[in-house]
Amino acid sequence: MVRRKLKRLLAPSFWKVAKKKFTWVVSPSPGPHKKFECIPLQILLRDILKVVETGREAKKVIARGEVWVDGKPRKDYAYPAGLYDVVWIPKLKKIFRIISTPKGLELVEIDEKEKDVKLVKILNKTTIKGGKTQLNLNDGKNILVEDGSKFKTGDSLLIKLPSLEIVEHLPLKKGMLALIMKGKNKGKMGKVVELIPGKFRTKPKVILEVNGNKIEALKDYVFVIGKDKPIIKVVK
Repeated sequence: MVRRKLKRLLAPSFWKVAKKKFTWVVSPSPGPHKKFECIPLQILLRDILKVVETGREAKKVIARGEVWVDGKPRKDYAYPAGLYDVVWIPKLKKIFRIISTPKGLELVEIDEKEKDVKLVKILNKTTIKGGKTQLNLNDGKNILVEDGSKFKTGDSLLIKLPSLEIVEHLPLKKGMLALIMKGKNKGKMGKVVELIPGKFRTKPKVILEVNGNKIEALKDYVFVIGKDKPIIKVVK
């Protein structure tokens, strides 16, 4: 397999790679997350966690199946780990979740009890043969449900890994706690106070109350994370 490379100067700052030391860095494999909204596993081990010294060493560790993402061993050193993915390194006895911050994606260490759960967002849903509904999620996963009427685009789900069983449904509605994932207010957390429907030339928006101030964000940028507090650890 021919690997595509990426010029280091183009790499996102949250990859933490030395931009001038070498010319190239591994480019993420095609997968569940966009190219610049993920962290290739090789970079995660070498440049962010610094548990290996070289890319070659990282490749060997990953090829042996020693790095798990969302409940499965991933042997592709360019595998793209992204938002809210759970990264488990058994030999180090360490478990991390990839979270969104104003500076980009970061890793936060989590407890063993959160290793097998994850928050996902419903991007859209489709009706398939037999009348079932397929929920299409932000991390590329899909879940089939018998009754899709209660699930709406923009809602979040707490799911089990790797079975994808739905543990809890977090609807995007007034009173829910949400994070802004993109835009000038990226990283801010607050309560949903109003949903503004989209019109012919405008996209749907959400108004959140953050520290007593009302902030407007595109619906696409908002991620429901709980009711009164985050349902799992998604902030530092």
